Amino acid sequence: MSAFQAFLKKKDIEISFKRYAIDALGAMAQGLFCSLLIGTIINTIGTQFQIPFLTKTVATVAGVDYTVGGIATAMSGPAMAVAIGYALKCPPLVLFSMISVGFAANALGGAGGPLAVLFIAIIAAECGKAVSKETRVDILVTPLVTIAVGVFFSWLIAPPIGKAAMWLGNLIMWATELQPFLMGILVAVLVGMALTLPISSAAICAALGLTGLAGGAAVAGCCAQMIGFAVISFKENKWGGLISQGIGTSMLQMGNIVKNPRIWIAPTLASAVTGPIATCLFKLKMNGAPVSSGMGTCGLVGQIGVYTGWVKDVATGTKAAITAFDWTGLILISFVLPAVLSLLFHAGVRRLGWVKDGDLKL
Repeated sequence: MSAFQAFLKKKDIEISFKRYAIDALGAMAQGLFCSLLIGTIINTIGTQFQIPFLTKTVATVAGVDYTVGGIATAMSGPAMAVAIGYALKCPPLVLFSMISVGFAANALGGAGGPLAVLFIAIIAAECGKAVSKETRVDILVTPLVTIAVGVFFSWLIAPPIGKAAMWLGNLIMWATELQPFLMGILVAVLVGMALTLPISSAAICAALGLTGLAGGAAVAGCCAQMIGFAVISFKENKWGGLISQGIGTSMLQMGNIVKNPRIWIAPTLASAVTGPIATCLFKLKMNGAPVSSGMGTCGLVGQIGVYTGWVKDVATGTKAAITAFDWTGLILISFVLPAVLSLLFHAGVRRLGWVKDGDLKL
C-alpha cells in the first residue's frame, strides 16, 4: 500500500473531496462560463442590437449552421473537461486529450451532460496522469489511454448519469411549480449557500439543468448571499468590498464564516424571504442557460440569464412581451430586497451580540 501511495503522490493524484468536489467542480463552472454562457450572451447581444457579424452563420459543420455564439456554446463539453483537467494539474498531453473526452461525455450525457463530464473527465484525467511519462513513447501512450478511457466511460455511464441528473433537476422544477412557496425557500437557501461555500453553485445548477421557477429561486438565493454580504460588511470593507462581493463572489467571506458562522445568518434569512417572493409573487423564471441560475449577481450573469430567457420566450411566442413588472421583480429580487433584508436581519443579529465589529473584515 505504501508503494501505491507513493506512486499516487508522484503522479499528483489526490483522491479527496477538495480536489474533486471543490477544485474540479469549480473549474467546470469556469469552463461552462467561457463557452455556453459566453455564447449565449454573444447571441443575445447580436440579436438585440442587430449586429450582423454576431447573427450570421460563420461556419457550417455537418449541415449545422453556427454563429459566433453558437460555436462557443457547442464547445461547452471540451471547455469543461479541459478546465477540470487544469484543476487536477494534468500534464500537457493529458490536458490536450481532455478535449475529446469532454466532447464525448457531453454529447452522450444529453441534457445532463455537464454532470457526466464532471465524473468522466476526472476518471480520464487521473488515468492519463497515471501513465504519463511512464514509457518511451509517451506521446502515443498518454493521449491514447486518456481518450480511450474517457470515450469508453462516456459510452458506458454518460447516458445514465445524464438521465439521472435531468430526472433530479426535473423533480426539483416540478416540485417548485407544485409548491412554489416551500420550494422557493428550499432552493434559494441551498443554492445560495452553495454559492458562498467553496463549491460551485453554477456547476450544480448546470448539472441539474435547473431552469424555470426553480432557476428563478436559485437566482434569488445567490443574489441574497452576494448582495447581503456586500452591504452588511460595508462598514469594514468599504467600496472595494461592496464591489468584490456584490458582483464578484460572497465566497470571500468563507474564512470569516469559519471563525464565526453567525455572520451567515442575515444573508441566508434574506434568501429564505426572497426565494418565495420570486416564485410566488413575481413568477421569476430562469429560462436562459441553467448555469446562470447559480451565478447570482456575479458579473450580472444571473440577470443577463433571466433577460436572455425573456427574449427567447418572446421569440418563441410563450411570452407576449417583457413588461415593467418583469423588470421591477428582477431588480427587487436581485438587488433591493437582498440589501434591505440583510441589513435588517444583521441588525438583529448584532443586537443579540452574535456578531461584532471586525467579524466581516476581508
